[in-house]
This record gives sequence, C-alpha cells and structure tokens, in this order.
Amino acid sequence: MSTDGARTYVRRMTFPVRIGVQLQPQHADYAQIRDAVRRAEDLGVDVIFNWDHFFPLSGDPDGKHFECWTMLAAWAEQTERVEIGALVTCNSYRNPELLADMARTVDHISGGRLILGIGAGWFEKDYDEFGYEFGTAGSRIADLADALPRIKARWAASNPAPTREIPILIGGGGERKTLRVVAEHAHAWHSFGDAPTLTRKSAILDEHGAAVGRDTATLVERSVAVSAPPAEQAAAFLDAGATLLTVGTSGPDYDLSLAAQWVAWRDAQR
Repeated sequence: MSTDGARTYVRRMTFPVRIGVQLQPQHADYAQIRDAVRRAEDLGVDVIFNWDHFFPLSGDPDGKHFECWTMLAAWAEQTERVEIGALVTCNSYRNPELLADMARTVDHISGGRLILGIGAGWFEKDYDEFGYEFGTAGSRIADLADALPRIKARWAASNPAPTREIPILIGGGGERKTLRVVAEHAHAWHSFGDAPTLTRKSAILDEHGAAVGRDTATLVERSVAVSAPPAEQAAAFLDAGATLLTVGTSGPDYDLSLAAQWVAWRDAQR
C-alpha cells in the first residue's frame, strides 16, 4: 500500500490534530492525580489517558499505584470537556462482557466522552500477582480478537445503549496479527516508536484493511506517544500520518510543561 504524500495527506485531513496526556497512575496519592486531571483539562488537552496496570512501570516497582477503571469513572464525573480513556486497557484482566458494561457505564457518566483503549497485555508481573494466566503473545492477541466482537455485541444488547458508538483505540504493533485486529475493529491505532516505524506499519495496516474491506487510511486514526518538544517531533509525526499525539507524565508531580508546549503548537496550526 502506498505511503506517499497523497496518502498521508488524506489521513491528516480526515482527523483533526489532537493532544493527549497520559497521567500514569503511579507514585502519587489520589489527590495528586485528581489535581493533575484538573490542570490538564484547564490546559486545553483533548484527551486524558491513564493506563491499566496494577504496579508501577518505572521507579520503585512496588510504589504507590491505583486501578484504571474505577479511576476513569471518577474522571468522568470530575471533567467536563476532555475525552478520557486508558492507554490502554489490558484485555486479559476482565471478562469482555463485563468490560463492555463498565465502558458503557463510564460513557454515560461522562456524557459520551469515553475512548475504549485496549490491548492484548504484556506486563507479566500484573498477571502473576493477580492470578491471571499469562499465556503467550499469540494467545493474548487471539483472546483480544475474540473479545472485541463480544464487547460490541454486549453494547448492542445493553439498556440503555451507549450514548454514541464508543471509539475503540487498539495499542500494539505486531505486524501480522495485531494490525489485522486493528484493521477489523479499531477507530484508532496507537503506535509505539518513531515516525519511520509509524510510516512503515501504517502501510502494513492499510494492507490489512484492504484485505478485510475497510479503508483504514481514512477510518483509523493514527495515535503516537511524544516525548520531546514539537520542534523536534511534530513535523515527522504529522508527515507519518499521526493526529493524536500524547505526552506521558508520572507522579507524584505530574509535570505538564511538555504537554503545554504541544497544546500551544496545536493551537498555532488552527
């Protein structure tokens, strides 16, 4: 599938450029997390994410940490404008029907601002400590592929139904299996890596899209993490087709200075 400038331009025109912040729920008291959510929304970000783990991923491995979905419900009440979600939910930790109902409930609490970010799972300590079967990368991706139709079916059967078609964001970069699942089910795909990696894997995603009959170039938003100022990363990621750019920050302080630079850059594009 072509990755020339015309194809990239279509993607960039299909989705508005948005800035996210991932407030990593580690090494902080909840009051500090709540304050960071307030500051992030006031700053003007478009999406506030957390993540779905049970232990910190950096720093003290047994440091302070909080659960993802109970937190998202609190954020749904606290915030007014931003979309919220996990970057990303681990499919292994909840029955798909239960997860669907949790997502539908948070969708209603938030007035239709939930993004269901989801992935196959990878952090073995979570599995071991909480009693989940770790399996293999292949079995976890297969479970994700099986779960997504079940989630959609539960939404369709729910009363009340979700307030909108809840956007599904899938994180992961496996070229043969994960990107196939993205092509079949996702509204957005979160890529891990630099702009050349995004460009190359976007082309593979579009090939999967052609195989399953979806125009993923125009139907699947490209999402990526950014870790440097816009002057260093923005042009390359835009040229690669990314339109959702997310800054990660950890507790206890939740420094939003880099996110502020990206918000200012976004506003200058409009």
